[in-house]
Amino acid sequence: MCGIVGIINKSGHKADFNLLKKMADTIHYRGPDDDGVMIDGPIGFFHKRLSIIDISTGQQPMTFNNCTIIFNGEIYNYIELREDLKRKGHSFHTSSDTEVILHMYVEYGNDFVNLLNGMFAFIIFDKNKNEFFIARDHFGIKPLYWYHDDQLIAFGSEIKALLAHPGINAEADTDNLYEYLTFQFVMGEGTMFKNIFKILPGHFMSINLNTYEFKVEKYWEPNFKIDQFHTEEYFITELQAILEETISQQLRSDVPLGTYLSGGIDSSLVTIMASKLLNNPIKSFSGAFNEGPEFNELEYARIAAKKANAELLEIFPTEQEFIDLIPKLIYHLDEPVAGPGLFPQFIVSRLASKHVKVILGGQGGDEIFGGYTRYLVAYLEQALKGAIFQSNEEAEHIVSLESILPNLPTLKQYIPMMKSFWNEGAFENMDRRYYHLIDRMGTTIEFFQPEFIKECNHEAIFNKFSGYFNNPDTKSYFNKMTHFDMLGSLPGLLQVEDRVSMSVSIESRVPLLDRRIVDLISRMPAGMKFKGGEMKYLLKKTIKDIMPPEIMNRKDKMGFPVPLHIWSKNKAKDFIMDTLLSKKARERNMINTDYVEKLINAEQPFSRGLWGLLSLELWYGQFIDN
Repeated sequence: MCGIVGIINKSGHKADFNLLKKMADTIHYRGPDDDGVMIDGPIGFFHKRLSIIDISTGQQPMTFNNCTIIFNGEIYNYIELREDLKRKGHSFHTSSDTEVILHMYVEYGNDFVNLLNGMFAFIIFDKNKNEFFIARDHFGIKPLYWYHDDQLIAFGSEIKALLAHPGINAEADTDNLYEYLTFQFVMGEGTMFKNIFKILPGHFMSINLNTYEFKVEKYWEPNFKIDQFHTEEYFITELQAILEETISQQLRSDVPLGTYLSGGIDSSLVTIMASKLLNNPIKSFSGAFNEGPEFNELEYARIAAKKANAELLEIFPTEQEFIDLIPKLIYHLDEPVAGPGLFPQFIVSRLASKHVKVILGGQGGDEIFGGYTRYLVAYLEQALKGAIFQSNEEAEHIVSLESILPNLPTLKQYIPMMKSFWNEGAFENMDRRYYHLIDRMGTTIEFFQPEFIKECNHEAIFNKFSGYFNNPDTKSYFNKMTHFDMLGSLPGLLQVEDRVSMSVSIESRVPLLDRRIVDLISRMPAGMKFKGGEMKYLLKKTIKDIMPPEIMNRKDKMGFPVPLHIWSKNKAKDFIMDTLLSKKARERNMINTDYVEKLINAEQPFSRGLWGLLSLELWYGQFIDN
């Protein structure tokens, strides 16, 4: 796990070592163990290493056959790939996965990327072709940003590394600002910074260094061509085998390893299976708040830890820590973030960093297996629609109205969501309906100045959303929703996962985001995934023999909620008001400060919308105003 920086001076001027080092030093926490540099005329690489595999010989940049690589990530099937390469005549000088990537590139060319099972972002300078080859993993677990103009092409693991270059200015991208306020993340290749872009998940890019032309290609996306021929038992058997193999592979480490453990199904599954495969107690880490039982699910984490024979270490974040740390965390994230959950996640990660260097978690399970309650809300409408109109589409692809009925007590907790969902009527097109469900700006319109809202191109944002939602292979509402969540919103959650863990110099692994799992589940009929109206039905069926029933059957999963509505009435109130009502915030003429001030003084529950504004203002203060 590492931090990487690369530059190409189009002028031909030699890459400056001190500048490269300055850029890399801004992300020193990503690789405090070692560093390395390569300068070849106008081309420069700098690598900051967090040593996980082959600690003694895996230094980067690494060169083979006139190809030099800098790499951030882990390739979990590197041992299997290396053995295959040996049979083809390749010999190796290290035990690292980095060297395997280089040999795969030489052997197979660009197409080798889809053979990698792991999390990765890498840049290869191919001197034979005078070309850069850049790739990012299937889901966007590892970050990679880039910038280009007439004089410069630059890459970095984090945006702040690019901003350390004197030729790159920090300027807010207004179009993407509106997108952030709608979804609380930026979809696609854009960022909150003008002229700074992401390499998209599941894509690679080549740059011709003679012409500086670049070509971007998609090498993977989830396969939603439904398999109607296999039974539920087949999918369960396949999923069991893949889960065991992927968790086993992701336990490969030359340094101490542990797990995040929230008490939900996903993290409990990873912890229990990891402990079983290691045949050894594992350290697990969890947290909770002392503000009330609705902010504490340690009861379930302890049950899972007992089942796994794991040593559970617990921590209780405080209001003062929130006040002190949130600006720092927004800095680490580079961009404003969807929810305050990054704060407790950081606290738990910081605790973990005192004991382990690698940590496994359950991120991605909700998107793959259908774990969000909003799916159930949307399905309720589709079930009603199918029952009323008796249409084949609903009958074929969604659950029955009868299957929804047992979930009505769960839905009761989400009445505000349902009110918003049906605010403009029922039975609208699927894309419009789901867009309304996740559109944050639509529910926070009073937070903004009317002149600011007028500039927002809502239809352009909807069309961008629709491009993700309306995949031609997805027919059911369920698959359309999960397709969007996997490719649209999941990268934003993974950004938090990466930055929070790397800020304390530990490597976070997400074994549920294995391409083979996603390909298997994506091909399943929607009714099988959501059978009987039960969220995560197939996963639960697959792991029922190892999962404690208290966790399997719980209906109150919280997702580590932060007691902001309590804190905003106490010490945090001044911090929140000072941020949202500052002179700079008023001068931007974006926030309706009178309304926000009235809302906070009225001691209304602190909303996700207010968090979105707080996060945004802290971002402006960290990056744009300075």
